[in-house]
Amino acid sequence: MPVIESVVAREILDCRGRPTVEACCTLAGGTTGVASVPSGASTGSAEAHELRDRNPKRYGGYGCLQAVANVNGEINYALHGKDWADRDWPHQTGLDRALIALDGTPQKSRLGANAILSVSLAFARAAAAAQRVPLWRYFAELIHAAPSTLPRLTINLFSGGMHAGGQVEIQDALIVPMAESISRSLEMAYDVYAAAACLCAERYSMRLLRADEGGMAPPFSSVEEMLETTVQAIERAGYEPGRDVAMAVDVASTHFYAGGMYHIGGAALTSTQMIELVQSWVEQFPIISVEDGLSEDDWDNWPALHAMLSTRALTLGDDLLATQTARIRRAIDSRAANALLLKVNQCGTLTEAAEAYQLARSAGWNVTLSVRSGDTEDNWPADLAAGWGADHFKGGSITQSERLAKYNRLLALEELS
Repeated sequence: MPVIESVVAREILDCRGRPTVEACCTLAGGTTGVASVPSGASTGSAEAHELRDRNPKRYGGYGCLQAVANVNGEINYALHGKDWADRDWPHQTGLDRALIALDGTPQKSRLGANAILSVSLAFARAAAAAQRVPLWRYFAELIHAAPSTLPRLTINLFSGGMHAGGQVEIQDALIVPMAESISRSLEMAYDVYAAAACLCAERYSMRLLRADEGGMAPPFSSVEEMLETTVQAIERAGYEPGRDVAMAVDVASTHFYAGGMYHIGGAALTSTQMIELVQSWVEQFPIISVEDGLSEDDWDNWPALHAMLSTRALTLGDDLLATQTARIRRAIDSRAANALLLKVNQCGTLTEAAEAYQLARSAGWNVTLSVRSGDTEDNWPADLAAGWGADHFKGGSITQSERLAKYNRLLALEELS
């Protein structure tokens, strides 16, 4: 039976050069698991609380020394010597529930969701190693799943919003290769990315400038120009938009919503007008997924957005749902969405993420497993997407090592399948 010998943490840097938390869990007998946690730039108000030191003289206030101290101190003391076994499998739920109770706050603000999640994930790695099973299989066991396919990729091509300085209001224009394999999808993504880079050089006389998730960020004059250029890049790469390569958009509407209006394209739009704008995009471009087309608090109007998109594209909730079961249940009851963007650090433990996943699946929803803009080179999200049978994997662009770590892991998992 696995017993926790110790959990220790350290502060490491994410892809933005900001601190985050890496934890190591050691089981009795010496088996260890190490995991690090990501951080988002575009965050919803309902997300679990990421504990930062707020010391302006150190990393601009983004330090995580207190979260690290919470792991090395209170969390380590509480877990030392504990047996979390359930039959033949280490009991992830028991560990996670103990961490939630130890924190004792609704959004994990006392110990920090970054501290708690690092331990939850490190234990999962250690437990999988102790059972001599791959991490994706351990994840699958948590939801009693037997996945048979790997996810389709949604890959960042162009960025705006909080990921790129706001040259356009929406956050991401993404491509969705309609290939049947991870390897072919990445080949196609490379072709489109190279074509897009050429277009940017020709039109904007600019070198390749990349946003947080590796997408290009040229000075588009409008959202429509961003979407049109995406289609043109697909065509220049030799593919047919919509048939070979589809599109997705992360609107991230919460971040340009103020005073009950959507401030986009030099205009202030009502919710109805914002829905009409999104409708014009999905009619004009081969968009199969619309993420956060309305603000996280515009609940009254999400059902109308979903009704408009229902036969055209997924109504994908990120800030709206924040991987929180209460918000997912409300969206199911009100028919506000039909797809969950699952980000584990939005809830703070693997167990809560599994509950969110299963609730979405029970309603017949699509699930997209997503990384964060401030990610690390840890590849556990790829195993999670594979183990839980996610429909889509949103991992950023095909540049930057923290993105490629996940794509390369999916390539390895594809060879094993």
